[in-house]
Amino acid sequence: MTLDETNNIPQPDQIESAIKQSALKKGSFKLDVYDWLSDIPQIHNNKKFVEVRFKSTRKDIYENNTSIPLEIGDIVAVESTSGHDVGIVSLVGELVNQQLKKNRIQIPPEGLKKVYRKAKPTDIEKWNEAKALEYTTMIKARVLSKRLNLNMKIGDVEYQGDRTKAIFYYIADERVDFRELIKVLADEFKVRIEMRQIGARQEAGRIGGIGPCGKALCCSLFIGRFASVGTQAARYQELSLNPQKLAGQCGKLKCCLNFEVDSYMDAQKDFPNTSVPLLFGGGQKAYHTKTDVYKRLMWYICDNDGKGNKFIALTVDKVKEIIALNKQGKELEKLETDVFYEEETDEPDYENVVGQESLTRFDDKNRRNKNKRKPGNRPNVNPNQQNRPNPNPNAQPPKEGGAQPALNPNQGNRPQNPNQRPNNPNQNPNRRPNPNQNPNQARPQVQGNENKPAGPQNPNQGNRPQNPNQNPNANPRPQNPNQNPNQRKDNNRERFHNRPPRPQNPPQGGAPSTPKE
Repeated sequence: MTLDETNNIPQPDQIESAIKQSALKKGSFKLDVYDWLSDIPQIHNNKKFVEVRFKSTRKDIYENNTSIPLEIGDIVAVESTSGHDVGIVSLVGELVNQQLKKNRIQIPPEGLKKVYRKAKPTDIEKWNEAKALEYTTMIKARVLSKRLNLNMKIGDVEYQGDRTKAIFYYIADERVDFRELIKVLADEFKVRIEMRQIGARQEAGRIGGIGPCGKALCCSLFIGRFASVGTQAARYQELSLNPQKLAGQCGKLKCCLNFEVDSYMDAQKDFPNTSVPLLFGGGQKAYHTKTDVYKRLMWYICDNDGKGNKFIALTVDKVKEIIALNKQGKELEKLETDVFYEEETDEPDYENVVGQESLTRFDDKNRRNKNKRKPGNRPNVNPNQQNRPNPNPNAQPPKEGGAQPALNPNQGNRPQNPNQRPNNPNQNPNRRPNPNQNPNQARPQVQGNENKPAGPQNPNQGNRPQNPNQNPNANPRPQNPNQNPNQRKDNNRERFHNRPPRPQNPPQGGAPSTPKE
């Protein structure tokens, strides 16, 4: 890495290029193979074959017949069926010969495909342009296949390095006639089209992901050839036959079920038949429920004299002995477990100092309650109001059922109003006072309350200024004792009812007329 001559600090573009170069060599790709022979110099002298990787999980082995010095991470141009392809060297040396044996690749008489050269800048530029078109090509191909009503899913698209050919990977449950689709794709993208059918496991390997174990998917790390997986592998390992737990991200049974099934089968060779019940105690039977293979324990359940089910753990040798006695017509008086478990009650070595064990430790304590009651119906729950000192020690306590007096500090020294109206026992004690009401104003007289003094009808009448043109000595206009105060309203109502009705339909032969009021 070159450093800036002024301050010896690497530039951002230099850092990015260094990261990309290290990623090409440090195995940050799918189906990576660890070169465990890298510290042996004599082994790497054999560079006749090299392994080259392409997009996702596609890898192939090529012959380096011109003895080009290649290392892991070099970008090379290799032979293809038409034109040339561009890939990255993923493995060199003796391990390539081991990969040939592992994948059972037979070398034809004419030899494997050849490595042409290290990629030139023009090759790399055209290769990057082709990779940038892959996603948009896949989306357009999906639209075209749906327009032709083909029962298939195009999962990925890969362009060749020279941008003359495109490989379309698709998934289909049945045979698909895509001859018309190939014509449409060739017209649309102007390249040679190759269709490759893959399964659900291959698609999951090409996409990648994280499994339920927390690691990357096995099909994208090291599995190149997929073997069939059945539910019998789960039965040998005493696993629950739950499809949601046994299925992987591809929807099929997990490939890792085959990893340890051979060791389980070897360990269960001398185990007795689990379908045979154990007889004991005068005709009672014990049935097998589960097995711990590596501890060689078998669990049975029996009816304990009708008092409930009871689990009994027996060793494999003990079960064999009981089955042999039952074949001879003999029974044990009682089944006793061979394993005893002591429950350990260790006290925790920490203290709940900051309330980390509380279930409500993340609740917002300052959050306001949305279902708050109205202020008029809410009782007074102010904690400071109950302990507030009484400013008037001579004041008498309120009577039961009466309104609570206001805690005014000047209330004790305030003289009583002789014209104050007595308290109404039917009045709501929590009723709020009207701020616009004149405190010296009396309520208007209501029928049935003739004994109350009548106040002015207008609240502003007492403060109303006098007319300067009015004669103060003039007598007020007498009221007519025979006049009914509701007569004007009744006349208006009677005049409204006697009004002729409006026409519902417009007159014939003319525009609709608007009634005049």
